[in-house]
Order: sequence, then C-alpha cells, then structure tokens
Amino acid sequence: MRIGIDVRLWNQTGVGRYTRNLVRFLGRLDKNNQYCLFALRQDCAVIESQLSALKYQNFKIIEANIKWHSIGEQLNFPKILYNESLDLVHFPYFSVPISYDKPFIVTIHDLIQLHFPTGRASTLPFPLYAIKHLGYKYIILKAANRAKKIIAVSRTTRDEIVDHLKVDPKKIEVVYEGADGDVLSIDKSTTNTQRLIAKDYFLYVGNAYPHKNLYRFIQAFTILISQGFNISLVLVGKEDYFYKKLKERVIKMNVYKFISFYGEATDIELKSLYESAKALIVPSLMEGFGLPALEAMANKCLVLASNIPALKEVCQDNAIYFDPYDENDMAEKMKIAYKKSFDRGVIEKGFQRSKEFSWLKMAKETLQVYKEVLG
Repeated sequence: MRIGIDVRLWNQTGVGRYTRNLVRFLGRLDKNNQYCLFALRQDCAVIESQLSALKYQNFKIIEANIKWHSIGEQLNFPKILYNESLDLVHFPYFSVPISYDKPFIVTIHDLIQLHFPTGRASTLPFPLYAIKHLGYKYIILKAANRAKKIIAVSRTTRDEIVDHLKVDPKKIEVVYEGADGDVLSIDKSTTNTQRLIAKDYFLYVGNAYPHKNLYRFIQAFTILISQGFNISLVLVGKEDYFYKKLKERVIKMNVYKFISFYGEATDIELKSLYESAKALIVPSLMEGFGLPALEAMANKCLVLASNIPALKEVCQDNAIYFDPYDENDMAEKMKIAYKKSFDRGVIEKGFQRSKEFSWLKMAKETLQVYKEVLG
C-alpha cells in the first residue's frame, strides 16, 4: 500500500516531535508499505539525510511547501496528495484539507483552541481573527467527521472529541505518546549544562499560551520568594508573543532576577534540566496529554501538576497535584517539593510508570490503525 504522512510540522515542538518519532519507528517496524512524506521545502534535505542514515528504503519525500492554517493548504495541498495515488493519508495534526476525498486518518491532540482562543497573539484585526477561529472550528469538525479513524492521544482527548465534535466513540483509537528514547539514552557525562546557572530551581517546559496558566504560576512562585525561599525558576520554551508578554509581567513584578527564560533546549540539555530540577511544574488549565510530565518521570524528576484529567491520566498517583486556580495551593505544593517533605517513593513509582509509554508502542498501535482502515 501507499501511505502518505503529512510531515509539514517536522521541525516544530509538540506535534513535530510526535511526527518525527512516528516516522522513525514506522521505518523500523514496516518494510512492506511505501510511505510518502509531504514536507516543507526547508525540511526536505534534513529528512532525506536522516532517513538515509537509518537506511529506510520505503520512504519518499515530496515537497509540499504549504503552511498549515493557510488558504493554500485548502486549495493546493489536495492536488499534491492526489498526484501520489495514495491508499491512505495520515494527518498528525487537525489542519486537514477538507476537499480531499480519499481515505485519511487524523490525530487530534487536544481541543484547547475551542476553550482558549489565542487571538491576542494574532496580527489580524479581531474581526478577521474571529472569522479565522470559526474556520478552525469548521475544519476540525469536518476532519473529525470525514476521517476513517481518529487517533486521540489520551482518553481525556477522546472524551472531548465525543462530547464537542459528536463523533462515534468506536471511530476513535486512543494511542498514547512516549518519552523520547533518544533523550533517555544519552549518557549524563555528555550533557552540556553551561547555560544552567541556578543551583536549586523549579522547571517549566512548554509554551506560554493562555491555557498554560503561567501568570498564576509566577504569582505562586513570588509567594515563595516573599517568604525567603532561596529558589529559582527556569522556563524552557521558544520565545514568542506570549513569552515576551510574560517576561514583561515578570519585570513589572520585580522578580526577574529569580527567573531564567532559558529559550529552546536541545534534547541533551532537556535531560540534564529534568535530572537537576527540584521538580517540574505543570500548571496547565487544560492538556491533551502532558508530554513534559511523562519525560520528567522518565528522568526521575518530581512532578507537581494541575489536578486536571489528562495529567492525572498520564501520571496517575505518581505526582503531587494542586488546584491550578489557587496560587496559594500551588505555592504550598512547591514548598513541599523544596523541603523534600513528601514520600520519595513517588519518584521511583513515576519512573516505573513512564516505562509503560514508548514511541515504539505508539508507532505499533498507529500501524495497526492503518491496517484496520486498509483492510
């Protein structure tokens, strides 16, 4: 069979990491089907080199230099797909060309945009952004209803899809993400920690979108500082509109010297950051999965997390939970982590829990979905 995979987000965090690991392990598992990877021009040579190094012979890279969430995605991308006479296409992100009428599956990571619009980051006037947001809702609804199968990255996301998009639950397969094997296999002696200055710090990994709840988190952190705790905060994530606004807020609050805006981290740096942190803090109001929490557990880092369904599904009883709407509760849980006044067995249990997730398992289960659709 000829299976297409949309890899235009190859070089992004989040969905990009999911896509890269899917391709990496599909190539190890499946030598029979032919795969066509549709990539941005800037990524084609890199992907070609990586697959060549892995000696994957049944993968073909096709330039599809079309940005997601664009008019070109809807008008021009289907033509590129049709040219390859594909038996199935996998869109690892909800942004699907809705005029494409051949069999496809779609991975839906979350429905956060339905609950937390990001209009403040848009350069469009609000009326135009509102129209664009309506387009988002229309496309995800059409994609969910026309897909042969939907892959949800958690039961929490599956339930959201059923509730908000009115999809038959039988059409949805829950396939968990994994803790990245490359990160976990790196020898500690090879890590580069020169950028890390703080000795005792809490860690946050991710973007600064509204649902990440970082303003309340910073407020909770300042409670500790005001009470004399000698602790720093390291924020890891690509600087964008929301991180710039957060930095402005931190400067106004006069706690900038206690907070490090680390920027993007390599996998090697990320492993070292997890291992040395007092705890990873995940203050989100909503998540589809919670990959940093899983990676932290895999690196024996304590997790402090919002008591929301997705994080409880991933971490179970192997994290310390707090009310994400209560800065004082958040601060109290950070004090517990700082003073180490918790059952240390939770870290080892979290490590064991992380072994139940892997990208190889994700790829195996995704391949099984392909086979079910293809008959």
